[in-house]
Amino acid sequence: QVQLVESGGGLVQPGGSLRLSCAVSGSIFSIYSMYWYRQPPGKQRELVAAIISGGSTNYADSVKGRFTISRDNAKNTVYLQMNSLKLEDTAVYYCNADVAVTTPLSVHRYWGQGTQVTVSS
Repeated sequence: QVQLVESGGGLVQPGGSLRLSCAVSGSIFSIYSMYWYRQPPGKQRELVAAIISGGSTNYADSVKGRFTISRDNAKNTVYLQMNSLKLEDTAVYYCNADVAVTTPLSVHRYWGQGTQVTVSS
């Protein structure tokens, strides 16, 4: 099986920074695109950032210029560096990845359990 475990969430003041991590483990053949989503309280889950095959990245307009997605392929880990945090960034942040598993050899989308980020003064 494949598991995604997020870490790094917490309480931060407006203007502060956090770095989220997501480690992927299990019977992995390859990891392709990796994503960060978030779900503010009372709202639907939304895509925050993606790191695509080939290394290109995409960001939601609301976080562009403040957040940076990166990955360490040797550690099967994706990161989200969040700077200049705003109150509206408060949400549960979820890691997501397109993973090719070994048995059977197939590609699936997997979700982490989420980590809470609260921006408050």
